[in-house]
Amino acid sequence: MKFLNKLEAKLGKYAIPNLSLYLILCYAAGYLIQLVNSSFVSYLTLNPYAILRGQVWRLVSWVLIPPGSSNVFFLLIMMMLYYSLGTNLERTWGTFYYNVYIFGGILFTVLASFLLAGWLAVFDFPKVNDLALMIRGINPQGMGTLAKMQVWYQYDFWILFSTYYINMSIFLAFAATYPDMQVMIWFIIPMKVKYLGIVYVVLMVLDILQMGWLLAFTIGASLLNFIIFFMMTRRRPRRTLKQRKRQMEYRHAAKPKGGITRHKCAICGRTEEDDPTLEFRFCSKCEGNYEYCQNHLFTHEHVKRN
Repeated sequence: MKFLNKLEAKLGKYAIPNLSLYLILCYAAGYLIQLVNSSFVSYLTLNPYAILRGQVWRLVSWVLIPPGSSNVFFLLIMMMLYYSLGTNLERTWGTFYYNVYIFGGILFTVLASFLLAGWLAVFDFPKVNDLALMIRGINPQGMGTLAKMQVWYQYDFWILFSTYYINMSIFLAFAATYPDMQVMIWFIIPMKVKYLGIVYVVLMVLDILQMGWLLAFTIGASLLNFIIFFMMTRRRPRRTLKQRKRQMEYRHAAKPKGGITRHKCAICGRTEEDDPTLEFRFCSKCEGNYEYCQNHLFTHEHVKRN
């Protein structure tokens, strides 16, 4: 946590606000690509063998592939749901922490794909010969090892490294942050988010039992950011929507004139001018008048005069 606080002080100004909106726009672009030319999606997947052969755009293009149903109605519902969840997480954690959470999940997924590619190259692909390639309809003549592995594993595994589990990590993070918030299933059945989170976990376990260690590896890599952040942010204060709205109204009413700020975080330096939703408190354990925003109130190192 201290490392992230220091990192935020240096790089916090580069954090991307409203990151969930950009993710949704990526999904919309990917869905349009599927409608226009579905075969082109194979050039967007996260395939390490193709990346090592020069197709470096795959490092980021796989984020365009939308998770979930091909039905446009359910896709729109999914987009609105994850936009709402991500926006609320960003308001609760702060823009920088939410950026680290999302990009961390993407980075862990990319690293996991390369680890799996190395494992298959060492233990699985040596069993594949040219005859097996020809049976699958692949002409191995003049192809290098990387090219053979690229076409052999083109569709087998890399489709599992998708944004589906990245989105699931967003939902689980929301369930851990707001466990008692109630949502309407199919717009009819009321249910608390924490119970939906349990259902998601059970479904993941069933999928793993059905597909084996490969899916377990994929899920573990995609949800590693959730495990790390849950351990690091479980003590963060939680605010309801009404509390955030009241806080915003208070900040607007108490906004000082002449550009002078009333509050400033001793860690990140942010003021109410940077984010009207921020809460500021003085720490009773610090020796001196040190004020902190809600992101650092419970995580900072207490200041001692000696």
